[in-house]
Amino acid sequence: MFTILIAVAAALSAVPAVPAEAAARTPVVFVHGYSGSASNWTTAMSQFRAAGYSSSELYAYEYNSYGDNVANARGLATFVGQVRSRTGAARVDIVNHSMGGLVSLWYVKQLGGAQYVSHLASLAGANHGTTSAGACLIYTTCQQMYPGSSFIATLSSGDETPGSTRYGTWYSPCDGVIFPYTSTVLSGAVNTYVGCETHIGYLSDTSILTQVRSFLGS
Repeated sequence: MFTILIAVAAALSAVPAVPAEAAARTPVVFVHGYSGSASNWTTAMSQFRAAGYSSSELYAYEYNSYGDNVANARGLATFVGQVRSRTGAARVDIVNHSMGGLVSLWYVKQLGGAQYVSHLASLAGANHGTTSAGACLIYTTCQQMYPGSSFIATLSSGDETPGSTRYGTWYSPCDGVIFPYTSTVLSGAVNTYVGCETHIGYLSDTSILTQVRSFLGS
């Protein structure tokens, strides 16, 4: 938990403090996947800025990929609270990738985050788990990400898209990491089938990122 809090503080300190009125749009919080980092979102942030977002509206949350996704979700709750305080925004938008889907959903569903999230966009999210997590079961996060885990069972129970949050997913048969690839799909979400995209390819696919940006504006 100490490591997570340090990462949260470091990520926020990297963005200059701005007056609350500076945020013209809903701030976006990007949540990376397993073994990822804030750098995964370089292309996305660049494209969002080109479309009119300011740096004070774009944030990347970093967490411990090898620890515990419950703790990671709690860290996300803290991070979102700090972004809201910094920007003056009542709610944020979340864009996640891969295991970041589990971190985001636990925050929204189990920690009351839905009231603070306007849109949640999941790119190749491991939302119902993936059998590829079997390759790293020495880590708690991978145990939680494996289909049939108690973590997945908790997330999958009840309403998959609770609250007034708008949910969107992007999934592809060419993913190569999320097995089955339909694991990303959430009941009640706007689920977008992508003809062929690799798991990491989502992070630099400007066409998909444009779709995500449009979704956040809907």
